[in-house]
Amino acid sequence: MSSTILQAPGNPQIEVEPGDEGEEAKNPFLVALGERARALRARRGMTRRSLATAAGVSERHLANLEYGVGNVSILVLLDVARALQCPLAELLGDLTTRSPEWLMLRELLENRDEATLHRVRVAVGEMLGTGGANASGGRQRSPRVALIGLRGAGKSTLGAMLAEDLGFPFVELSREIEKFAGCSVDEIQGLYGQNAYRRYERRALEEAIQIYPEAVIATPGGIVSDPANFNLLLAHCTTVWLQADPEDHMRRVVAQGDMRPMAASREAMADLKSILAGRAAFYSKAELRLDTSAQPLDATFQALRTLVREALELPA
Repeated sequence: MSSTILQAPGNPQIEVEPGDEGEEAKNPFLVALGERARALRARRGMTRRSLATAAGVSERHLANLEYGVGNVSILVLLDVARALQCPLAELLGDLTTRSPEWLMLRELLENRDEATLHRVRVAVGEMLGTGGANASGGRQRSPRVALIGLRGAGKSTLGAMLAEDLGFPFVELSREIEKFAGCSVDEIQGLYGQNAYRRYERRALEEAIQIYPEAVIATPGGIVSDPANFNLLLAHCTTVWLQADPEDHMRRVVAQGDMRPMAASREAMADLKSILAGRAAFYSKAELRLDTSAQPLDATFQALRTLVREALELPA
C-alpha cells in the first residue's frame, strides 16, 4: 500500500500511512468540511458506497474527505479567500454571491441565532406570498395535517387512523409521486436520480395542497432534505414530527420488507442513526411532535388524536 502525502499551504509535507491518519495531520478546515459532507450524506439518506457511486469517486476517496484527510488543495482556495477578505463561497460563486443584494443579505443574517433566522424566514415567506410558518402571527392552523419523520415512525399506520377519525382524506405522498412518474420510488431514483425525484415530490405536494383543503398527509422521510419542498410543507400544513427509537425504526422497516437505503450496508443500524441525526434538526421544525415508541399503537393513536384535535381546535 502506498502512503498518502498531505501538504497544506505553507506547511511541510506530511506522510501518512493509509488507515493510520493521526489527528495532528488533520487541518481543522478539512475536518469541518468532512463533517459537513457526512451530515449532508446522512440527511439525504445515502450510504458512503451509494454516494461514491453517484459521484463517480472511490469509496476510499470519499472516506478521506469525510475524515478530513487529503483533499488539501482546497486549502489554497481558503488562503486566497482569506487574503481577499471574503467567504470561500464568494470565491467559488454560489447562489448567494451572484449579486450585491445577495451579499448584503448574507452579511445581515450572518451569525444570527436560530430564533432570529426563523422570524426572518417567516417574514420573507409572507412578504413573497409563499407562506410563512403555518402557526405564525396567531393564524389558525391549517386542517392539512402533514406527518413527517423517518421511515418506520408510523406515518402510514397512524396517518390512516387519524384521517378516518377526522373524516379527512388520507394522502400517502410517496404513492402520489409514483403515480406522476409511472414507476416506483426506487426506479425514479435509480433511473433518473435525486433531482428528478425531488421534482416529482414537489409536483405531488403542490397538487395535494391544491386539491385538499383538509387532509392527513404522510410524507416521505427525506422531504426535509429539499428546502423548497419543506418550506412549502411548513407553509401550508400543520406538521407533526413522529419520533421513534432507532431500534423501532429498524424493526418496523424490516417488518415492511423495506431496507432502503440501508440494503447494501453491513452497518444498517449505524447508517439509520446517522440519517436520523442528520435530519433531526429539520424534523424539529414541525409544530407538533409525538414519540411513537413510548406506548402501544392504540395509546399512541389516542395521543396523536388528542394532540391534533387540540391544535386544530376540534372537539375531542
